Amino acid sequence: MPIYGYRCTNCGHQFEIQQRMSDEPLQVCPKCQGKLTKVLYPTGVIFKGSGFYTTDYKASGETPENGSNPSSDTKPEAKPEIRAF
Repeated sequence: MPIYGYRCTNCGHQFEIQQRMSDEPLQVCPKCQGKLTKVLYPTGVIFKGSGFYTTDYKASGETPENGSNPSSDTKPEAKPEIRAF
């Protein structure tokens, strides 16, 4: 069950309670009987896999100073032409 945070708009009392997602949100402060609002907490997001900035340069431990990919400056080697008969 998720834990929800609430804050009273009247007295400022803040608390957390474990509720089911199907339960109605609380509306009355247990201390002063004032109105409650839900508190939203920020969550951290970590993207894993190739293609994200934090993992692109992890192996060398440095990022390029100009912000471009150093391998994009060089041209790929010419591949021999293969012909089908």
